[in-house]
Amino acid sequence: MWRARTWVAVGLAGFAAGEVRAGGMTGFVKSGTGGTGGGGRPARGHAGRDKIVVMQGGYHGAQESTLVEGDAEHTMPSSPGIPPSFADYTIPVPFNDTGAIEDVFEAHGDEIAAVLTEPILANTGIVHPIDGYLERLRELTEAHDALLIFDEVITGFRVGGLQCAQGKFGVTPDVTTFGKIVGGGFPGGAIGGRAEIIREFTPSGEVFQSGTFSGHPVTMAAGYEYLTYAAEHDVYDHVNRLADRLRRGITDILADRAPSYTVVGTDSMFKTVFTRRGAPVDGNSQGDALDVCAGGCRQRESCAKYDHCPKTGADVGDSEVERWERIFWQELKDRGIFLTATQFESQFVSYAHPDEDIEGTLEAYKDIV
Repeated sequence: MWRARTWVAVGLAGFAAGEVRAGGMTGFVKSGTGGTGGGGRPARGHAGRDKIVVMQGGYHGAQESTLVEGDAEHTMPSSPGIPPSFADYTIPVPFNDTGAIEDVFEAHGDEIAAVLTEPILANTGIVHPIDGYLERLRELTEAHDALLIFDEVITGFRVGGLQCAQGKFGVTPDVTTFGKIVGGGFPGGAIGGRAEIIREFTPSGEVFQSGTFSGHPVTMAAGYEYLTYAAEHDVYDHVNRLADRLRRGITDILADRAPSYTVVGTDSMFKTVFTRRGAPVDGNSQGDALDVCAGGCRQRESCAKYDHCPKTGADVGDSEVERWERIFWQELKDRGIFLTATQFESQFVSYAHPDEDIEGTLEAYKDIV
């Protein structure tokens, strides 16, 4: 049976800051799930170890080894149909908790093949890393000869533009995974990283990776044209400007009407998390909220909401999830504003949106919040 394999020294994902270096290599697969699943396999093969550390609340595709929930000591599959033994090789830890990840490496350092994380927890309400967290992951993995894998299926070529989130934060992983964005929206994905790791995939190595539609020519052509257009035009300036205007506008609305809620996101990403506790207000007659991150939560310690803004997946889960699902998104949908149906998924501004769409969205927020 013929199976397509596409491995290139500098491909579409080669725009990512973490991959543009001597010896970088990129392989193309069929989906984001294929990328994150494939990313874990060479990590295990490369390190000769079995365990992968993931973040509680993170999502890395529909695969058994990452559909796991619990904590470092008690894990279980998060879906029926997955044998419990899969959870034995996956260690969930809270995002942004340096103590927890340090404890895990102290207890299991010689068993850990890799840490797999989104640089921004982007499938659970958009949670920014606290200052120094990603750098600490880089230090720990290097100290224990484990790999650092960034899942940039959501943030890739969106946060940080062509540098991706790793370029924005200045932390280079060993392996990066991407989803359909590298195919211009067509089904596709990619795994990029150090060549000595990526070469461990078949046919050049022993770690099996294959797929009939991997590197499909239509997907590759669409991805190339999309990323070339983004590189040569003002795509990122446009979407980032609109999203910043939207986040700031929502922040102003919430300060007056729902100060406990938190605006999150960066670049073209945005979300309102219905957090239950917010910043205190000062004592003036207007009751204005203290200084907050107007362009979206950035985990600033000086921010008045720092102690209350979401820092883990559990924090987002403790928000008013039902209010979003039962009332908020449906009310906005009735006004022609289509947001995600759950509190957890990211939202984005696209290149097709004009300024008028932002103003209309803010007016709808005023009506509902």
